[in-house]
Amino acid sequence: MHDETRNTTDSTTGLEPDPDTRDAQRFPRLADEMAERVAAYGEVEQVPTGTVLFERGQRGADFFLVLEGGIEIIDLDSDGHPRTIATHTRHGFTGELDHFNLRRILVSGLTVADSRLIRITRENFRRLVSAEPDIGEIIMRAFILRRVSIIQQGIGGVVLIGPSHGADTLRLQRFLVRNGYPHRLIDTDLDPKAAGLLDTFEVQPHLFPVVVSPDHQMWMNPSTADLADRLGLTESLEPGHVHDLAVVGAGPAGLAAAVYAASEGLDTIVIEGMAPGGQAGTSSKIENYLGFPTGISGQALAGRAQIQAQKFGARLAISRNVVSLHCASQPYQLELDDGQRVTARAVVIATGARYRKLDVPNYDRYEGQGIHYAATPMEGKLCAGEEVVVVGGGNSAGQAAVFLSRIAAHVHVLVRATGLAATMSDYLVQRIHQSPRITLHTETQIVALEGGDRLQQVTWSGRRDGSSETRAVTNVFVMVGAEPNTDWLHGCLALDAKGFVTTGVDGDGMPTSVPFATSKPGIFAVGDVRSGSVKRVASGVGEGSVVIQAVHKFLNPEAG
Repeated sequence: MHDETRNTTDSTTGLEPDPDTRDAQRFPRLADEMAERVAAYGEVEQVPTGTVLFERGQRGADFFLVLEGGIEIIDLDSDGHPRTIATHTRHGFTGELDHFNLRRILVSGLTVADSRLIRITRENFRRLVSAEPDIGEIIMRAFILRRVSIIQQGIGGVVLIGPSHGADTLRLQRFLVRNGYPHRLIDTDLDPKAAGLLDTFEVQPHLFPVVVSPDHQMWMNPSTADLADRLGLTESLEPGHVHDLAVVGAGPAGLAAAVYAASEGLDTIVIEGMAPGGQAGTSSKIENYLGFPTGISGQALAGRAQIQAQKFGARLAISRNVVSLHCASQPYQLELDDGQRVTARAVVIATGARYRKLDVPNYDRYEGQGIHYAATPMEGKLCAGEEVVVVGGGNSAGQAAVFLSRIAAHVHVLVRATGLAATMSDYLVQRIHQSPRITLHTETQIVALEGGDRLQQVTWSGRRDGSSETRAVTNVFVMVGAEPNTDWLHGCLALDAKGFVTTGVDGDGMPTSVPFATSKPGIFAVGDVRSGSVKRVASGVGEGSVVIQAVHKFLNPEAG
């Protein structure tokens, strides 16, 4: 399998392996002694040539180690014809990251010769990775690098056809990118291939965006949940199953809770409406997170945490929002927007917060059509060589301004305050002041948004002197304030005046010994959704890890 972008850091995993060692790590061969240990977790089979071992769309495929013969991995090319993307021979093994979950796999595998194989079921595969850490490390690294190649080469992926600046195109692309699903975008405004596709598929422009699968199924502007279901990214929930712990929200706090809960043996499920990462997942680079001296993108950090949680057995239910918490009796029930219910003995609320909207005429009209709440490489492509506006004085706004200054012609940072020092880390403040491509406008706010189908012009005004300025700006990044994602609680828990979950007190308002306990026993809140929390990735991770001790005490009070 050839990799045309070998030096590109993958946004999902954050890995940047040495190009000379990448192929050896992606398709390693286990030593004889390791192969013998692997055999203890499965069954040896003699398989004739041409036997299909697993197929695209299958869930929970078995893991195979080749002893003799070979396994060919195939997908479909753009014409629907099978193509070989890899061949595993002696002591090579099959699989990639979907072996850690129950999503539909992207490729098929069949024997290319009479072969002797070790077949390991999904349950025993998880035992192997946990019990044999040296082998598990080799497998994990290979799986991550294979997913990198799958994303970079679009293997097993879909084609997204639509205008790149369109709100629904961006919505679907953002979902695919943040969930690490391979895809290719054809911009109907710029790509000459789009006209041919219009004729070939008889698709009218008003039906865009369109998603086309490898077998040429077409989905016209699907909802995010519908797309997730069609791609097999969602996992079926078992009715009546009672989990030890349900984590609501897959930001840094929720993922940390999932990793520590699952690694300590709790039956854990994470429910997330969009993709792992939360608000932090939209950050282009976090440079003050411990252990990453050169920084790491929010999506890369979330991608690694998601893999860790799944490695230990946590399940992730994405593209499903919790609409109600039934907390009158235990175990608790979480009702999802598709009508399903998740039952759990304990609940950790980690739904975080969202950026506030601006009170400006036409604001709703241009959401997704020029107004963004994330500054990642995907959004960066939309404003290359143009002037952009970033609204906000926190770290997220600072990170966005610095990132965009490398892409845009100029970045205007607008804040209502007199400066940045009180709300932004000093290293970001200094970069903004020193950059010739960033201008800070203090005591300033947007007063007008104008354009046609998409944003074309922005006017801002000084609050002190009333002066105004109008610029040709088509992209505004809004990162101001925080509103808690607690609407779904419907009076179940005590909230503060701003809607954040009150913690550290019981149902009678008396202080408790558990700082993350809510007014209902067995329900905890961590991260940005918690009243009084520190809005930092590191603090969210810390809270998510520490809360599991309290979960254990609630589930097993006699254990002390």
